[in-house]
Amino acid sequence: MPLPRLGTRPVRFRAAGVLVFVLALALGGTLLAFSLGDGHRARPARPVTVEVSPSHCGRGWTRPTPGVQTFALHNASGGGAEVYLEDPGDHVVYGEVEGIGPGTTRQLTVRLGKGTYAFKCVPDDADAVTGPSVRITSGRRGPGAAPVTEHDLIPPALAYQKWVGGGLDEVVRLTAGLRRAIDRGDLAGARNAWLPAHLQYERLGAAYDAFGDADGRINGTDAGLPGGTGDENFTGFHRIEYGLWHGQSAGRLRAPAAALLKAVTALRDSWSQSRMDPAQLGLRAHEILENTVQFELTGRTDYGSGSNLATARANLDGTREVLSRLRPLLTPRYADLPGLDTDLDNARDTLDGFRHGGRWTPLPSLARAQRERVDSVFGDLVERLASVATLCDPRRTA
Repeated sequence: MPLPRLGTRPVRFRAAGVLVFVLALALGGTLLAFSLGDGHRARPARPVTVEVSPSHCGRGWTRPTPGVQTFALHNASGGGAEVYLEDPGDHVVYGEVEGIGPGTTRQLTVRLGKGTYAFKCVPDDADAVTGPSVRITSGRRGPGAAPVTEHDLIPPALAYQKWVGGGLDEVVRLTAGLRRAIDRGDLAGARNAWLPAHLQYERLGAAYDAFGDADGRINGTDAGLPGGTGDENFTGFHRIEYGLWHGQSAGRLRAPAAALLKAVTALRDSWSQSRMDPAQLGLRAHEILENTVQFELTGRTDYGSGSNLATARANLDGTREVLSRLRPLLTPRYADLPGLDTDLDNARDTLDGFRHGGRWTPLPSLARAQRERVDSVFGDLVERLASVATLCDPRRTA
């Protein structure tokens, strides 16, 4: 699976019966409206213009009413800013807009109910400012979430990094076995050894960003290489996969196998000096399976072994590892966490139905109904994981 990248397309997901939208906008801003409705097509009132500035944060909201409300957030300052709509008492966030440029206006739509609210303006280069509080005396408010800070994410990131270190030990051990099989000319044994080694690496998906250039040498594809699969820069697991399943001799594979073992060993040995960005951990939980859908479930990374479903299963395991570290933060913030667990189990059971001992059904061999089932299960799961990325996105509180 290539290095994960977060796209800029809208991501839609369901949470606790409430329709929720997270928009990753192309101009570098993210708009988050935790709640836009509860199954009814409520029409928001006419937008209320609210000023965003250090001196007049929140000015303009003078008639708070319950129900669906749209705010036109106008940045009257000379620099960029982000805005939270929060409960000033416990700082639970009900809506957010990031990347509002100077002199620009962005909209935020939320469902408001009984409670106290205030806008918090967070300039790019200045302290946060909380505007005046307003109180609504009736109605049911939409869901909110207490902000997560980078400090909150440090313990789970350190725990995950330690787990990755143990995983790299196993990658080195299994890759050494793969190289030995190739060195002695046992290509059948090498084909049996390739998959466990590759899957062990794939389980470490949330760490790819911290692996840097090493990931390309270990798990890169021939995409963009002038010589394709024959290019000298096509290296790593997929280079060996191509050779093993396209009739190449052990002699041709010895150098790529030695280079792969050298690369994973170097990564393992340097890992203790690496530092994962804690702020990225929640995002990675989403990106692992987003990339699984994009690359594994389309067969784009199959170089002959037909093991894409096995890789998807390893990616699922990797996602669970990330979530297990984030669970203490998610439990009080994500009401539909049990639904996410159910979707993870459903995806696991679906994939395990295509495993036959040590062999997996190749993706092209699935019937149309089976392909649609896999795509549907993973599509639903990726939608739910988008909320994890959103809830674990660190927010400034000062």
